[in-house]
Amino acid sequence: MTLVSLISYIDRNTLALLAPVMLEEMHLSGEQYGYVVSGFSLAYMVSNLAWGRWMDRYGLKLAMTAAVAFWTLASVSHAFTVGFVSLFAARFALGFGEGATFPGGLRTAVQTLPVEHRAKGTAVAYSGGSLGAVVTPLIINPVYQAYGWRGAFWFTGLVGLAWLLLWQVISRRPAIQAPVEIPQPTEHPRFSDPRLWSFVLIYAFGSLPLGFILYYASLYLRSLGLSQVQIAELLWIPPLGWEVGYFFWGWWTDCARGSLRNVLALLTLLSVPLAAVPYLPGIAAPLAAMFFAMFVTAGFIIGGVAYGTSVFGPKHAGFIAGLGAGSWSALVAIAMPLFGRLFDQKLYAASFLLVVCFPLAGMAAWLLVNRRPPAILGEQNV
Repeated sequence: MTLVSLISYIDRNTLALLAPVMLEEMHLSGEQYGYVVSGFSLAYMVSNLAWGRWMDRYGLKLAMTAAVAFWTLASVSHAFTVGFVSLFAARFALGFGEGATFPGGLRTAVQTLPVEHRAKGTAVAYSGGSLGAVVTPLIINPVYQAYGWRGAFWFTGLVGLAWLLLWQVISRRPAIQAPVEIPQPTEHPRFSDPRLWSFVLIYAFGSLPLGFILYYASLYLRSLGLSQVQIAELLWIPPLGWEVGYFFWGWWTDCARGSLRNVLALLTLLSVPLAAVPYLPGIAAPLAAMFFAMFVTAGFIIGGVAYGTSVFGPKHAGFIAGLGAGSWSALVAIAMPLFGRLFDQKLYAASFLLVVCFPLAGMAAWLLVNRRPPAILGEQNV
């Protein structure tokens, strides 16, 4: 699961990395790029819920095989794009396939691990995504320099094929084939339940800065005068904070170091410094601020899924993971064209200020929905 989330983020971040040269060659604006990102996000939103339900019903092996095979073909299709329409279509297809990534990771963690290790297990499974964002520039840049940006997408297809071969062996494990029933009360998630909406709000709004940095960090660094090669040499730094954050917040959650309300309030406060990026001198300081922002984002993700699975139980883990990632993707689909337009107008300070408003709004909404005193992280009766 770590490998599959790593591959999924290599696939999606290859576009983010190569966006400057691709947009230039295809004569696309930042706003059009935002709509391409929205196409991915819309498909990702719908498919997260779909793949999560299919995993809960039909099992991990079949669902993950179908999903990765589909998104591998979609990734390769980027090599044939020539303009906005074809790039949008390729991105939409990739988003649909990759919707299985985090439902698969969370489903595996709750299906194969005891309750006291599930947050750490989820962090390990999810950490491949942040690691993929770290290594994409290091892996893809040499391929780009040797074979161009189209060759980079052929490479991502080969990586997906390798995982499919490995999965046919790994998925024979008994815990994957026949999950052990966990003696824990569960209730079916209902959209009328305010706890479900509190999960959606804190997950999606709290982690929105993640999408902003993933998709627009390269364009911001380009605005500072860096070349495509220089961007690729530096763009691994921000998502490294995301990787570290997964393990830190996974440990924190399992150890129940504080109340949910206090932890989320702390995360919200720590998300604010991102607004200072356009005012920071040089290159190192903005990169450090983006590193820290992605570290904080990991806390919203891990804390959110721990809350959701505690409330509704491991039986619905696929659905909870899909709903969380899908709601985030829906918000990204709405917000990214707006950020693209602001970037076209070189309104970078407004962009960074706007993005930090999302965790603040999410926390405020969470408090309104979740008015009763929160439980301690890690408890089953949240």
